[in-house]
Amino acid sequence: MELAIKIFQFILSISILVILHELGHFLPAKYFKTKVEKFYLFFDPYFSLVKKKIGETEYGIGWLPFGGYVKIAGMVDESMDTEQLKQPAQPWEFRAKPAWQRLIIMLGGVTVNFFLAWIIYGCLSFFNGETSFDTAKVDAPMNYTNVAKGMGFQDGDKILKVDGKTQNNLDKLALDVLLSDEITVLRNGKEVTFPTNDDGKAMAFRDENPRAFLTPRFPAVIDSIYNPKTLQAGLKVGDQVVAVDGKKISYYDEFQEMVRNSAGKDLKVDVMRGGAIQPLVLSVSKEGTLGLASYKQLTKFYETKHFTFGESIGRGFTRSIESLTYQVKQFKLIFNKKVQGYKKVGGPLAIIKNMPVDKAKDGSVSIDWTAFWSFTAMFSVWLAFLNLIPIPGLDGGHVIFTLYEMIVGKPVPQKVLENAQMVGVIFLLGLMLLIFGADIFKIITNKF
Repeated sequence: MELAIKIFQFILSISILVILHELGHFLPAKYFKTKVEKFYLFFDPYFSLVKKKIGETEYGIGWLPFGGYVKIAGMVDESMDTEQLKQPAQPWEFRAKPAWQRLIIMLGGVTVNFFLAWIIYGCLSFFNGETSFDTAKVDAPMNYTNVAKGMGFQDGDKILKVDGKTQNNLDKLALDVLLSDEITVLRNGKEVTFPTNDDGKAMAFRDENPRAFLTPRFPAVIDSIYNPKTLQAGLKVGDQVVAVDGKKISYYDEFQEMVRNSAGKDLKVDVMRGGAIQPLVLSVSKEGTLGLASYKQLTKFYETKHFTFGESIGRGFTRSIESLTYQVKQFKLIFNKKVQGYKKVGGPLAIIKNMPVDKAKDGSVSIDWTAFWSFTAMFSVWLAFLNLIPIPGLDGGHVIFTLYEMIVGKPVPQKVLENAQMVGVIFLLGLMLLIFGADIFKIITNKF
């Protein structure tokens, strides 16, 4: 059921993005009286799942779920249908239109993608607000794993700036650190700035969750107990664990580590209860757990900021730019020889696996619509950027050729356009097969 919901979300999100992207080409083409022969969701080599001709345009759904397209008469596109181009240009063809009109038609898709992200982010800010973990409210220093220490952190460091900028949002802080060149911390009462080590970043990318190297610290105050044996041993909600096997502890992560390292054993635990120390003996499961939690106290560190309608418009734009900036910055990790971030890059199968779902306590699974729309907005602005890359076969390739014509004053030779488009299509198909192949290889080798 969970997999089916994830697949449904992925198809729904991609369908929304593709249809609106192609509509961005379709509408200006029709406005400039250019003939649009086809408008398709997904590709339709050899046959279509659904098709219907309305006026001069055939609308349909293809069977190959790799995006979609509009086929504009008189244009060299991914269909590589050049027979019509051998004939004299007709007034209703793309090639017969002024360069500025062709440029608007080609930029229509990415424009719609960016505005879609802007609208979605704006709506999310207006209707839901934005909830974040404010690290400025936490007095204790962060918990730094061996991964963080590999980057240059030391126990007791308090992060002040990342690349010269303050960041109090925990989710963004972890990503900023991974993308950073230098960190400024308060260490032993002094400000210290150090370069982030790529060896530590490489260690982070080998983990299942690359951002888990940085977590807030908080006292080991128990707020939930699920294991009857732990209750029978005398532990109560509200107890604060202050020592384990005679060793004093201050934070919950210290307690967790000791529990994990004592799988299948008994632990002598001292807890503070009503101002007095209570000694207890707790039995750790073979999995290294006690069946308890200590996270409710973290709610005081979360804050939700609400926006008026006017503020949400500006905030939607800002969030779109932030999303795009983070994604572009991640290229430095993908192509870094030490970090080897490309090993974490996944295709459609990986995206489906990581699609967000809402899991209830009874085990049922449903769509988390806030997370769904956040993903759709992120993916929309990302597609806008990718389509602007000047590769033949993408909108950016057509834009470059059109700009060349506008600057030089004469069009690029038809044969050059055809050859460039062929090379671009082959490159993109090869890249697509490589990404799919990598997903399948990860599944086969259990590294997915």
